[in-house]
Amino acid sequence: MVQADRLPPHDIQAEESVIGSLLIDGQAVTDVHGFLSARDFYRQRNRLCYEAVVELFNRDEAINTVTIAHELESQGTLEEVGGTAYLAHLVATVPTSVHVVHFGRLVQRTATMRRLISAAGDIAAIGFADEADVDGALSAAEDIIFGIRTGQASRDFVHVGEALDPYLEQTSALDALDDDKKPIPTGYSNMNQLFGGLQRSDMIVLAARPSIGKSTLALNLAANAAKEHARVGIFSLEMGREQVAMRLLASEARLNMHDIRLRRFSPTEETRMVDAIGLLSDLAIYIDDTPFQTVVEMRGKARRLQLTHGLDFLVVDYMQLINGSSGGREGNRAQEVSEISRQMKAMARDLDVPVIAVSQLSRAIERRESHRPVLSDLRESGSIEQDSDIVMFIHREDRFTTEEQWNSKNPDRPYPRGLAELIVAKHRHGPIDTLWMSVRDEHGRFMEMRAQAPVEQF
Repeated sequence: MVQADRLPPHDIQAEESVIGSLLIDGQAVTDVHGFLSARDFYRQRNRLCYEAVVELFNRDEAINTVTIAHELESQGTLEEVGGTAYLAHLVATVPTSVHVVHFGRLVQRTATMRRLISAAGDIAAIGFADEADVDGALSAAEDIIFGIRTGQASRDFVHVGEALDPYLEQTSALDALDDDKKPIPTGYSNMNQLFGGLQRSDMIVLAARPSIGKSTLALNLAANAAKEHARVGIFSLEMGREQVAMRLLASEARLNMHDIRLRRFSPTEETRMVDAIGLLSDLAIYIDDTPFQTVVEMRGKARRLQLTHGLDFLVVDYMQLINGSSGGREGNRAQEVSEISRQMKAMARDLDVPVIAVSQLSRAIERRESHRPVLSDLRESGSIEQDSDIVMFIHREDRFTTEEQWNSKNPDRPYPRGLAELIVAKHRHGPIDTLWMSVRDEHGRFMEMRAQAPVEQF
């Protein structure tokens, strides 16, 4: 709490230097307008002066002592500011506008400290309210802090040369990049070749109908990344953490998931299971199995994980179970999913990690003669397609066609049992393609295929 005998952080000299610099050189407003707002000023008279500067700038009018005085007078605040005498004082404060950005940053810094103090009071009020919904209270507190941080994350135009600097600095292969900048390996050579690994800040949608294997492939990708020393977070909104762990174990030990559930092993299988447990326990995989979360809640948890243990890769299983801000009212679900999709992409950029968002597909696939999914099948909102960098569909013909039906229509082709097409329907940064994979459902394991033969990749 703020002590009665202490003033909030502020720097009046910096505030006056900013306004004085702008009165000397009106064009200097372009240097600070991108990050500095009127509410950042502590003293009211300086805030009013800056508001007048911004008003003139927005109207593309000259900015000097005369025009500012007229603007303040038209708003009825010139006397409150201190008249033209105060404007003259501001001009005399600084000899040049060269350091306007430095002064602006000082004003912004003290404003951030004041907001932090205010946020502490707001969070204290949440605690004193003693609401029954503890999760809601924590989320509200996280939103308050996040609001301060995002307010500081405003960007402005930069020269293309700055954006090209990382490529100039790293002229060799991706291996030369720092670990926190490298793409995340998938464990599948054909997928790595197509995508160059999973790129940081990308939102990757992995979609399929139920029981096709979307969660299985997402967990395979998570385990593969962890084996390459990536730190992985998994939000499992559908399965509990024990079930997620069991799937990871079955895949790694090549054991039947049903046998693991029943604790039914041969001595050899038990040895494989113990070895797999040891390997998985050494991997940096973190699981959150809280059901029906909001993206804001997930973002806060992911940021804490990144700060405490590190985070390179995030899996969300699955999108349609995420709560929206309107509380899931049926009529607004399409708008909710649109907002969820935008927030997911923003989370990927904010954390600078690839985010795999598992998604359901609509039932329209089952009513078509061809069951191959297309982008319009993404359930509930086309914004998922717009916000994503990569959209992948899993298609398995053996899930829609019996062996008898297949043989009657394709007498010269073997039944595609356990074969999956990974259809890359959107790739913002490269080509689209179809990758063939072999699936061992009992192990929860996808394997890439070369020359129509499954090849182990992890």
